[in-house]
Amino acid sequence: MSEPAKKNVAGKTVDVAILKRIFKYVFPYRKSFTLAVCTTITLALLSPIRPYIIQYTFDHYVSIGDADMLLNMTMVLIGLLLLETFFQFADSFLTNRLGQNIINDLRIQLYKHIINLRLKYYDNTAIGTLVTRAVSDIEVIADIFSEGLIVIIGDLLKITVILGVMLFLNFKLTLIILTPIPVLLIATYIFKRSVQASFQDVRTQVARLNAFVQEHITGMNIVQIFNREKAEQKKFEAINAEHRDANIRSILAYSIFFPVVEILSSVSLGLLVWWGGRGVLQNITTVGELVSFIMYLNMLFRPIRMLADRFNTLQMGMVSSERVFKVFDTNDIIESNGELKASTIKGNVEFKNVWFAYNEEDWILKNVSFSVKQGETIALVGATGAGKSSIINLLNRFYEYNKGSITIDGIDVRDYELSSLRQNIGVVLQDVFLFSDSLANNISLNNPDISREKIVEAAKMVGAHDFIMRLPNNYDYNTMERGAMLSVGQRQLISFIRAYVYDPKILVLDEATSSIDTESEKLIQNAIDLLTKGRTSIIIAHRLATIQKADKIIVMEKGEIIEMGNHQELLKLNGQYKRLFELQFKDEAVME
Repeated sequence: MSEPAKKNVAGKTVDVAILKRIFKYVFPYRKSFTLAVCTTITLALLSPIRPYIIQYTFDHYVSIGDADMLLNMTMVLIGLLLLETFFQFADSFLTNRLGQNIINDLRIQLYKHIINLRLKYYDNTAIGTLVTRAVSDIEVIADIFSEGLIVIIGDLLKITVILGVMLFLNFKLTLIILTPIPVLLIATYIFKRSVQASFQDVRTQVARLNAFVQEHITGMNIVQIFNREKAEQKKFEAINAEHRDANIRSILAYSIFFPVVEILSSVSLGLLVWWGGRGVLQNITTVGELVSFIMYLNMLFRPIRMLADRFNTLQMGMVSSERVFKVFDTNDIIESNGELKASTIKGNVEFKNVWFAYNEEDWILKNVSFSVKQGETIALVGATGAGKSSIINLLNRFYEYNKGSITIDGIDVRDYELSSLRQNIGVVLQDVFLFSDSLANNISLNNPDISREKIVEAAKMVGAHDFIMRLPNNYDYNTMERGAMLSVGQRQLISFIRAYVYDPKILVLDEATSSIDTESEKLIQNAIDLLTKGRTSIIIAHRLATIQKADKIIVMEKGEIIEMGNHQELLKLNGQYKRLFELQFKDEAVME
């Protein structure tokens, strides 16, 4: 969050605009909300009754030694206490349940929004920060209902009712024992400001910690390969120290504020004993009145002591809400305005004068034009950064092209319904991502339409069945996060099985044979031959030996097509392709 945004939210305990947005999520649970408010009001109205009954008992029955009525009034007090206990339980349960239901809906909606954001958003946003928004920030929003708004209303109402009763019973005594209140209000204000600032720091440092830990655990192999454990440990210690210091600042504020409240409460109690005791001696005040005022005083200071903390909880809920809604307000979404279903496409792909830039005018693709007929295989080759992967991203509409047109069967890709389009384009990436789940679920991606029999059949066709059967639990083997328990070649074969069972009309292979051993490469090459047969295929490859059979090879450089033709035609040109081919086979000969 930017600094101006932080200051804007931090300066307001209640941001009306944000509160309105939050309360839209209350609407489905308006009955529960109304019931929670009713129980809160009931508790506030019940609170002064018990001290008054005790006062009445002392003044009318204890003073004259009426034991029977004393017993009766004690039973009334027990009944009242049980009634208060019930309403306290109901209030706590209802407000917490309301908060959990709201953040459940909010988190589902946020996750749905996040998975529909285009890849460019993730290029500029730390994943750990998004995790913080979707988990801990939303959890804080629940406190608005369980510890914030409704509870604050209840506490303020309770204070008002108790003050009203005290002033009605003994106006002068009430004013005397409330003498320390101005000092308490000043202390509360200072405490609120101090904790508000420290809580802001805590939330910021939590996001930094999450981002750092998530990123470095994901990239732990790089940390260890380059022996950077100590250096990264120092970075973590610095971030963790800032998080600790932010929490200590809030602890310090609490450590000062609560003793101050206790001292002021004791001062008020001392004034009550002194002035009320004199009143009893002079027969101006009754013993029952003195006892009830001691109870009223405790009831009064308890919510006052908690109000500052409650307001900070509410304010932190506002801050977290603002951060979550900032993600909601990110409109970096690929629009799915197309209505055509891609299920009937044949696979004729054409790029015509396509220009694309991640940032304005910083062109990644420049006037790219080529076509692929149904069932043909084309290959894209060129140096890293030539724009090969960008072509794939545009075809799948992970990014939007700036100029030109991209069509499938003569229809612009934007006219196809987005999910239907992607469902019919299979992509096998170089870096295969597997979830911490069974191998079968990683292949089907939990699609109920893909049976175990279909998965096994596909594995046999691709040539991966034998190695899968050697794994513990076979197809139920847990691959662990990112497929850490499998080799690079095995993960790559799994991705081919995944593509096969989804049976896409268009197949994209992005560096699918890089970083694997010779034995795995043979299996993968057989899988490529199987998958590309009769299917429109686009292959990105550094190993030119894997693409010699392609119907068309496109050579790219700095976002432009510099050569196009089949293997033999490009060799005859004596251009960039031939130089790459000779260089690569020369290197391989040296390695042998």
